[in-house]
Amino acid sequence: MNRNIIGIALALVIAAGGWYMLQGTPAANEETQTPATGTTVIYSDRGFSPASLTVPLGTTVTFINQSSRDMWVASAMHPAHTVYSGTSLSEHCPDTANTAFDACAAITSGNSFSFTFNKEGTWKYHNHTNATDYGSVVATTAASSN
Repeated sequence: MNRNIIGIALALVIAAGGWYMLQGTPAANEETQTPATGTTVIYSDRGFSPASLTVPLGTTVTFINQSSRDMWVASAMHPAHTVYSGTSLSEHCPDTANTAFDACAAITSGNSFSFTFNKEGTWKYHNHTNATDYGSVVATTAASSN
């Protein structure tokens, strides 16, 4: 009977310790708040990190390609990229006014693409060269703290 009680107590201590260790560090794909000046999203061979991001309106997000392949950040939906701007890829590229949330070309490893979110909403995006990699940026007038 004592061995059962000791075993249960040990299991509870291990479970509580694991829970405590995981509380302080958010996962890479959790939503995070950033300052209004700007933030970065890293693109690696595993995809975008963080995959979901909340920012105040007017924030510039820089997508940095640290993968072994090309990255082409573009607004949903693939392949037209119409959701953010309301215009299609063929209508807004090249995006000289920086209003379409579309890199309009592949970004090679070691380079980056920046976009300023001036419209409130949840803006889904993808890598046009590998549409299985995607994420979202939530631009809000009152970004809440987590």
